[in-house]
Amino acid sequence: MNTPPLPLHPQTALHLRRPISNLLWLLVLVVVFILSAMLCVSPANAQTKPVLAQFIDKVPAASLVEDADGYGPIQKDAPVAPVLKNGGQIGWAFITSDFVGTTGYSGKPIHVMVAVDQDARIIGVKLVKHSEPIVLIGIPEARIAALTEGYVGFDLVAATKDADHDLNIISGATVTIMVIDDSILRSGIKVARSLGLGGLSVPETSNVPQFEIKTDATAPKDWFTLVGNGTLRRMSLDVGQINDAFAAMDDPRALERPIEDLTKETFIDMYVTLVSIPAIGKATLGERGYNNLKAWLKDGEEAILVTARGQYSFKGSGYVRGGLFDRIQLIQNDMSVRFRDRNHRRVGDIMAEGAPALTEMDLFKIPAESSFDPTLPWRIELLVHRNIGAIERLYTTFDIGWQPPANYLSKIAPPAPVADASTGAEFANDEQAAKTALWRRIWGDKAVEIIVLSIMLVILTAAFFFQGLLTRSAKFTFWFRICFLTVTLVFLGWYANAQLSVVNLMALTNSLVTDFTWEAFLLDPLTFILWFSVAASLIFWGRGAYCGWLCPFGALQELTNRIAKFFHVPQWTVPWGLHERLWALKYIIFLGLFGTMLASLDQAEKLAEVEPFKTAIILKFDRAWPFVLYVLVLLGAGLFVERFYCRYLCPLGAALAIPARIRMFDWLKRYKECGSPCQNCAHECMVQAIHPTGEINPNECHNCLHCQVLYQSEKICPVVIKKLKRQESLLASMEGAQKALNRAQTTKQNPKEKS
Repeated sequence: MNTPPLPLHPQTALHLRRPISNLLWLLVLVVVFILSAMLCVSPANAQTKPVLAQFIDKVPAASLVEDADGYGPIQKDAPVAPVLKNGGQIGWAFITSDFVGTTGYSGKPIHVMVAVDQDARIIGVKLVKHSEPIVLIGIPEARIAALTEGYVGFDLVAATKDADHDLNIISGATVTIMVIDDSILRSGIKVARSLGLGGLSVPETSNVPQFEIKTDATAPKDWFTLVGNGTLRRMSLDVGQINDAFAAMDDPRALERPIEDLTKETFIDMYVTLVSIPAIGKATLGERGYNNLKAWLKDGEEAILVTARGQYSFKGSGYVRGGLFDRIQLIQNDMSVRFRDRNHRRVGDIMAEGAPALTEMDLFKIPAESSFDPTLPWRIELLVHRNIGAIERLYTTFDIGWQPPANYLSKIAPPAPVADASTGAEFANDEQAAKTALWRRIWGDKAVEIIVLSIMLVILTAAFFFQGLLTRSAKFTFWFRICFLTVTLVFLGWYANAQLSVVNLMALTNSLVTDFTWEAFLLDPLTFILWFSVAASLIFWGRGAYCGWLCPFGALQELTNRIAKFFHVPQWTVPWGLHERLWALKYIIFLGLFGTMLASLDQAEKLAEVEPFKTAIILKFDRAWPFVLYVLVLLGAGLFVERFYCRYLCPLGAALAIPARIRMFDWLKRYKECGSPCQNCAHECMVQAIHPTGEINPNECHNCLHCQVLYQSEKICPVVIKKLKRQESLLASMEGAQKALNRAQTTKQNPKEKS
């Protein structure tokens, strides 16, 4: 007789479904592995290709130079390509980043394609790629592109003789435009000289004497002599000169608002010198000041002293907000340096006798990796602006040239020629040393932020390891979480901009098969530390350590939802069947982005705007209205469905959930009664990560520890309540038995009481 099979308990059925679930996850991992392997078909020499090779097929010749119909092959000895028209060559095309540094405000290169003709005139300019966040904050990219294309017709030969030219800067994008201007001119001159365009040629250096700084030189002690012999170089501009400079511009708006206040006729009286030369440093800063300067400078670093008086400030106030002095830059040959606040110090007093009353006295450090040569001439370029509207400005520049007077130099013999192979090796070693010095300096500058993040990680790790102790008090756990999330949002997010993104993962994957270097990732210490901690936490706790505690946008969602709950905004519970299906959306989005990356990393980065992190955290909502509206819609949904974006749309969460399957421990405690019959944890889970059968889905769990609070709750958890009642009943029985025993003993000792 056949007996019907017994129905399975839901918990048992779920366990039986685990092999199928694990098989599906294994399939996802295989897909990701295959996609990653496909990237490996990139040529092994991709990292040695010039930047021009990456863009020459993407920029039609006709879009760069009018009527051009193609490019010739990229030259073997230089990253330039002929521009062709009707079979004949009309110029040369190149990318500025192949010749000069083009790092912008974002910390990434701004790639501009330029074409020059045989007369060293620019015949085509096109902005091909950038990562400047300022262009995303209400400034149309078309304005930046149009300004860039305005360099067509520029004479590079004239620029080698006179560096001054009208600089048309877009308000709000000063640094970006200055980088573009500087890179176009310097790279164009380099190319023109190397190709002999317009009669230019590479400067002959074989017979140029080599010098070094004399450490035993002396300098005059008085200000007047220092200025007179060239130790201090001066530029004095009055109001009339400034008005004339703007009047000479082609823009008629420059005449509309001249400076009319002549009570302060001096516009700026400015002095510069290379104060890291010992004699000059001691003469201007004094012995003690120079010793402090030496302690501040590291090997290979130099410093300049810039002082001024007058109605115009060479520092301005923008650096307070952005950390970058956008009114001055140092230029030496084809190298330029822009100064940030971390490389700046104020000077208390000038020790040279007879120094005038100066309103600004500042030291600026020249980084070692800039390849600055203290024995060669250099100049400071001062950017001057004039307001022509509520937010519009016109700009022009003035230069102060400086070169070390002969008494500070001593002649040295030229170095012996070195074989090509060793020269290449030395160059590689120098590049590596410069990269190492750069990321170490950045880590030193970020010491405070690194310490705070490290403390946060230690606290969070301790909370997870001792979660049983932490979750004994529901009130303490609640406020601990609120405080931690507030620090995550305000410090990690809005202050330090340490918001991880799926773009980081795509960039890492791409770099692994092209030009991976640790230095590229070490340049952002907080992001590096966070990714390292995420990798470790995936083994112990899964994705929840980051998603639930260290994600600034996740913290923003939860904190706004808490505020909504405080004001009794109704909370919607998504039906379990629909909720389970919506989970898949974020995995589909992630795989879609990953697949798009195979065809175009740039396109994948654009599609990654599905992440609201850039708008809400990095740019703090200071962005074009469609992006802000998108974030507000997500946050609005999160007021009713807690962590709506995290649950259903976040590709980063999906990317972290996939490797989180390898976690080695299950820290969250459960009772066998969980899910049958008790559903308290499932009902109160903020992201509905607990199955109706009681099992926690580790791929969706954010490790908020609320279920562990309920696990120990003496007022909510029926298992704990039942156990307490059993203990109370047992204790009452024991107390009753003890009382009976006591009465029996009393009766035995006093038999008269019984009678």
